[in-house]
Amino acid sequence: MNRSLNPWIRAVALALSIALTGCVSTGGLHTTGQLTDTASLKSERSLADVSLSPTAWPAQDWWVSFGDPQLSALIDEALKNNPSLAEVEARAHRAQAAADGLDAARDPQVGLDASAIGARLSSKDPVYPEYALGSFAWAKSVTAGFSWDLDVWGGKRAAWEAALGRSRAAQIDAHAARIQLSVNVARAYVRLGYAFAQQDVAEAEQQRASKSLTITRRLVEGGLGTTQEAYLADSQVASAQQQEVQADRAIDAARSSLAVLLGQGPDRGLAITRPHLLDQGKIALPEQLSVGLLGRRADLVAARWQVEAAAKDIKATKTEFLPNISLSAMAGVVAVGDSTNVFQLPARTFSVGPALSLPIFDGGRLRAKLAASDSVYDASVARYNSLLVAAINEVSDQVSALTSVRQQIELEKRAQDDARKSWEQALAGYKGGVSGPLAPLISRQQLLLADQRIAALESQQADISIRLIEALGGGYGVEASSAANQARAGQTSR
Repeated sequence: MNRSLNPWIRAVALALSIALTGCVSTGGLHTTGQLTDTASLKSERSLADVSLSPTAWPAQDWWVSFGDPQLSALIDEALKNNPSLAEVEARAHRAQAAADGLDAARDPQVGLDASAIGARLSSKDPVYPEYALGSFAWAKSVTAGFSWDLDVWGGKRAAWEAALGRSRAAQIDAHAARIQLSVNVARAYVRLGYAFAQQDVAEAEQQRASKSLTITRRLVEGGLGTTQEAYLADSQVASAQQQEVQADRAIDAARSSLAVLLGQGPDRGLAITRPHLLDQGKIALPEQLSVGLLGRRADLVAARWQVEAAAKDIKATKTEFLPNISLSAMAGVVAVGDSTNVFQLPARTFSVGPALSLPIFDGGRLRAKLAASDSVYDASVARYNSLLVAAINEVSDQVSALTSVRQQIELEKRAQDDARKSWEQALAGYKGGVSGPLAPLISRQQLLLADQRIAALESQQADISIRLIEALGGGYGVEASSAANQARAGQTSR
């Protein structure tokens, strides 16, 4: 329906509003929030050593690049079964229903009412005398009603657009929840891999400690060692076995966490085997990073929708300060009496009711409402700016962390290799009676520490790679553009 109004109606409303300007005013109320310009957030120096590529944005199924089919299956299962997603999607549906309700309220309303009411009449009622209708009569009516708030200043349209913006934000939040779930599954999967790596380290240490114990006992039996040395060697075996038990527990805990994310019972976790993740390779970032994040980060897109919705709320609130015109009409037939036919020309009735409303004095209610709308807008802008700053810095921080951890792995592998050679030579010298037990013990402890650090660093590398993918939007982008286009199309079509 064409919602344009005749120019004279708008002119009359404007003249009335000017004449009564002093009644309720918006003077002195305004917003203070300013959206941050992405160009002001410099990152060129921080990312100067990182290669750029237009294809570096994460794919929607980014987990496939890790080359582990089990991880892909787990994330697909979680996205189907996790109950938290259903809750987020229900909120999105509720927000859409609220927007639809406000949109429907902008249209003319037509209703049909039919009734038949029987009543015992008063013998003293001059309107319905007993001699004409008897002591009991039926009142019958069939009426059709029409009402339309003309929305002269577009307040209802602005309220609908605000609700539509919140609905879009809720839909994008649902996408963000799916991304967060996939990231959580992947990170829990990395923790499971780390637990298995800890188990390997503990088993290797237990084997080395057992070798030392065997040699020490042989030397003690030959009179070349002491029982104190045997006790020390045996304690090292017990410590390594304790670390194996601890690693087993870490594996169980990681499997349990994955079962929760999958929306399944603990037995599902027992079926998850050891992860086999591939290294993501050389770091590459997208070109025009700061600008691209505005459409690739679901939280930023949702926050921007909230800002726009808050701006529309302000517009809708401001129209409440202006005169409003509404139309109402009723037509139908009404008759009283058992023998009276309601469907006849004399029973017809109708009414027409144009109405004008203007706030003159409301004790400051509208000004308080506008001030609240302004504060919501300022808070939305502040949240958006905070997310934008955090997003760009998060990408830079994850890139720095990933570069650092890869350098640490290279150095630690060299330390691990040297410690292994030291251990082998010290063990050979101890076995041949050339040196005492202290040298192999120190070398073995250094090798253990190197093994543990390698396991931790490789786990950190995988985890940081996943967090970098999350910082770059987690594969979001196509849905955001689609949602934005749908919203704009809906707004311009009205």
